[in-house]
Amino acid sequence: MMKEQIFMTISIVVYLAVVVAIGIRFSRRNKDTDDFYLGGRKLGPFVTAMSAEASDMSSWLLMGLPGLAYLTGCADPFWTALGLGIGTYLNWLIVAKKLRNYTEICGNSITLPEFFSNRFRDKRHILMGIAAIIIIIFFIPYTASGFAACGKLFNSLFGVDYVTAMVVSAIVIVAYTTLGGFLAASTTDFLQSIIMTIALVVVLGFGINAAGGLDQVIANGQELAGYLSVTQVHDPVTNTASPYGALTAFSMLAWGLGYFGMPHILLRFMAIEDREKIKLSRRIATVWVFISMAIAIFIGVIGYGMYKAGALGKLEGSASETIIVQIANLIATHGVLAALIGGLILAGMLAATMSTADSQLLTAASGVSQNLIKGVFGVNVSKKTEMIIARISVVCISVVGVFLARNPDSSVFNIVSFAWAGFGAAFGPVVLTALFWKRTNMWGALAGMIAGGVMVFVWKYLIRPLGGLLDIYELLPAFLVAVAAIIIVSLLTPKPSEDIVKEFETVNAIK
Repeated sequence: MMKEQIFMTISIVVYLAVVVAIGIRFSRRNKDTDDFYLGGRKLGPFVTAMSAEASDMSSWLLMGLPGLAYLTGCADPFWTALGLGIGTYLNWLIVAKKLRNYTEICGNSITLPEFFSNRFRDKRHILMGIAAIIIIIFFIPYTASGFAACGKLFNSLFGVDYVTAMVVSAIVIVAYTTLGGFLAASTTDFLQSIIMTIALVVVLGFGINAAGGLDQVIANGQELAGYLSVTQVHDPVTNTASPYGALTAFSMLAWGLGYFGMPHILLRFMAIEDREKIKLSRRIATVWVFISMAIAIFIGVIGYGMYKAGALGKLEGSASETIIVQIANLIATHGVLAALIGGLILAGMLAATMSTADSQLLTAASGVSQNLIKGVFGVNVSKKTEMIIARISVVCISVVGVFLARNPDSSVFNIVSFAWAGFGAAFGPVVLTALFWKRTNMWGALAGMIAGGVMVFVWKYLIRPLGGLLDIYELLPAFLVAVAAIIIVSLLTPKPSEDIVKEFETVNAIK
């Protein structure tokens, strides 16, 4: 191992030790599953904002987004990022406070499936069971994408076996998550968002300099057909550009719809301690999201400029997602301090992955232990046993995730986009109608949940391959189908009971 690699490793090891220490510290605060899964609703505004966005961005921010921009230019990542930015703002603006109020009033719900069940007085827990199954179906591959990102990181950096690196990373994530639960995950997410920000800024500055300056970066991009355009998409094989149609742009904007159904983000809203500070959290979250995504896209463009300048080798296929790793390696060759900074950048990439994986693990585990075992099957156990089951669930889901991520050629962007569509379509319409339409009933919610989840698979694997006007992101049609199913079925079935309507109006009256 070269000297710079040793110092980079030191930075990474220190970072990993810190997050595990955070898990150990918060392990003493988990008295029951309410603490383990929701932190006792005690999150402050800064931790709420940054942990929500760090758990949202995942490895997609520092791997998927720059990699996509490097290969195909600005169009795809621009419209995706714009949709996500708008979705972030609207989610905080219209959902955060009302969901916080509703989940507390409605049986003190600590998970999204439990809220659905309590909201519609589903005594048979049908909604809870279906929602828990959907969470498991989509979160396991989502978690696997995070493990895959860790494996790619260490494999490309140190030449360590991909599977070995992935397993070690998973063990660290599982360690602090099973120990500290939601509070540990949220606190580490806050720390991780800071490290991610530092990594983006350092890579941006160094990359521009290595590529020969900002003017040269832009000039290199202009050499490629459609590369810097948001209305054309670049083909890296033929160096030609094809129109980026309005329908395609609109479907990518639909990424923003996914926010309304993301359980690990919605949990942050449910855990806010002071609901009056949600406005502050919204401003922090929105500004950070827009700036970080803009930098990530531009890093992809800079990467091509560095290739033209001879500073980096050419990256093809899924290897493009390691562009920040390559830049960190280059930074590390400039001395001891630079090597430590390079290690910090790689720690930022780990942070991006871990901040999402820990939240996903907790949410998926809550689906198993809290919603299926306790809620659906009615297994009553002591608080201590509940905690044991919760932690075992985290470990078991991690094992499955590691198995699914064993292929090093899997694309982080593609895996995340599919899981994002699944949650957005299955849960987003149900969350919105549950909060804002009092005529929604249990059967409408159930129909929307199933229709949205199923349509994601149908559109992606049966309809979208037909091409043409049908080649749009599966989230948009699936979301619309789910909304239609909720409205139609709710209107064709009995109205909600008087106590449900009264509770809805009580929540609606809270300012």
